Formats: sequence, C-alpha cells, structure tokens
Amino acid sequence: MGKIILSMILVLVIIYIVPFLMYSAFTVLTDLKVPEGASPLQFLISILVSKIGVAITFVLIFHFARNSIGGQWFLYAFIWWLMLSIGEIGQAIGPNYTWKEAVADILSETIYFPLSAYIVNWLLVLK
Repeated sequence: MGKIILSMILVLVIIYIVPFLMYSAFTVLTDLKVPEGASPLQFLISILVSKIGVAITFVLIFHFARNSIGGQWFLYAFIWWLMLSIGEIGQAIGPNYTWKEAVADILSETIYFPLSAYIVNWLLVLK
C-alpha cells in the first residue's frame, strides 16, 4: 500500500508541476492568460483538485492492471496521452477555451504521462 500512495504522490507532483512550468512558459511566450473570472489562486487550486483525481486514477488503473501492462509503461502513457489530448482539442473547439491552452496542455501531457508511467512502473512492477 505504501508504494501505491508514494506513486500517487509522485504522479501528482509531476502532473501538477509540469503544466505549471509549461503554462508559465506559454504566458511569457504567447501572452497566455488565466481564464476569465478566475483569480490565479483559484485557477491553481482548481487544477490541483482535478490533478488529484487524475493521479489517483492513473496509479490505481496501473496497479490493478499491472500483470497485463507491467513493463509496457510507454503504451500506458500513450493511451492516457491520446485520451486527454483529444479532450483538449474538443475543449479548444468549444467556447471559453483557447488553442493556446490546448497546446500548452498537450505539450505538458507529452512530458508528464511518460514520466509518470515510468515511475509507476518502476515502483509497482520493477522494485
């Protein structure tokens, strides 16, 4: 149980910090703004809450399916990346979300899903 909780914490840190850095870079490079009607603190807290759910789900699915997908961490990361990247595109097509935000999120996911999957595989399968 300790490795599962450690995995969740590490994944949460990764999937929260990487987008924060990516958004910071996009803010400087493209003048990306915090969504209208939200303060920066409110925005960061809302992202944290959603990332907690993703981290828990990411680790638990891997844990329960580790006999089937253990060692195939990159495929696992790709499936998550594909699912959420398509969601980002769908949001960008709709209202109140920009393509800048979608691109920043997709680039973030390109970094944090493989890194997270590698760590989870290492902690739950290899170690």
